[in-house]
Amino acid sequence: MVGDAFGGHGGIAKFNRDLLIAMSSNLRLTEIVTIPRLITRTLGQIPEKVDYLTYAANNKLRYLTSILLVLFKRSSFKIIISGHINLLPIAYLAAKCLNIPICLIIHGIEAWQPHKNMMVNRLINKVDAVISVSNFTKQMFLKWTDLDDNIVKILPNSFDQSLFGLGPKNRELLSRYNLYGKKVLMTFGRLCSEERYKGFDEILALLPKLTKEIPDLAYLIVGDGQDRERLKNIAQSLGVGDKVIFAGYIPDSEKADHYRLADVFVMPSRGEGFGIVFLEAMACGIPVIGSNVDGSREALREGKLGIIVNPNDPKEIYNGILSALGKSKAIAEELDYFSFSNFQKRVQQILNQLIS
Repeated sequence: MVGDAFGGHGGIAKFNRDLLIAMSSNLRLTEIVTIPRLITRTLGQIPEKVDYLTYAANNKLRYLTSILLVLFKRSSFKIIISGHINLLPIAYLAAKCLNIPICLIIHGIEAWQPHKNMMVNRLINKVDAVISVSNFTKQMFLKWTDLDDNIVKILPNSFDQSLFGLGPKNRELLSRYNLYGKKVLMTFGRLCSEERYKGFDEILALLPKLTKEIPDLAYLIVGDGQDRERLKNIAQSLGVGDKVIFAGYIPDSEKADHYRLADVFVMPSRGEGFGIVFLEAMACGIPVIGSNVDGSREALREGKLGIIVNPNDPKEIYNGILSALGKSKAIAEELDYFSFSNFQKRVQQILNQLIS
């Protein structure tokens, strides 16, 4: 059971797609019945073993009905996987009805403290296994649960190198955003009040000082949401409105070319469970800056793949940006740690343990 995967958008949907693709290559599994809660975009290619119940999506009643129908018609499942903590109650019910193990996937800030739903908090201590995208999220999760450390497995996000790679700045995009001759800082993420932890405000606050030092500097924000107008107003009030470009939502087909516009990718966040955007930026050879207080540091391999800074220290962020702007674009060999092939190996190992 997943919130979204194929036909979804964002880091969690990407993780779920990768997980389903990796699971489909497991010889011990003959079918993977997947019930998505949301479908907002084109599905794309679904693996042959995956029975993706699209009619269940975008309607709570249909979703619940689909789960009941699956439970009634089939009884040969080996494990139930809840793709999000919010889906745990219905996933737990399904596991109890079939008398099979249940595995919960945790992604980040949603699992760092007790859930607002008391039923979810009670059920968490009854799961048989947990998959966490980072050790940071695992440790935050274990602080408030009674689960044993050994049942929480780490499965970091991955990327597909064939979709990225080094390349020149796209001329059409340079023209679209008026970035010719500019040094470009970039942050990629949703612009919503719930995700103000990503660090947009911190970069905007430094722009007046940075642009005095580097007059041709521009800040490209990729992503959209209801917080866009607030960020625009902040930029205007700081006198750097002409230095900030809001690209809005972009299709996946343009993602790599947008990363390549950047001279530095910077996201000094406080609430990332991992941060797949770091992998994608690094897969395009872009120097990156992440945070030392959340899961970002694991995406940057504790500083081996990029610069990690304290998001609460403006001077540290400022110096990190200046340092990153002096670096050349290159793809580090150690980035292979997060390749899809290695992700697939980790999935097989975890799956075989769970099934056994």
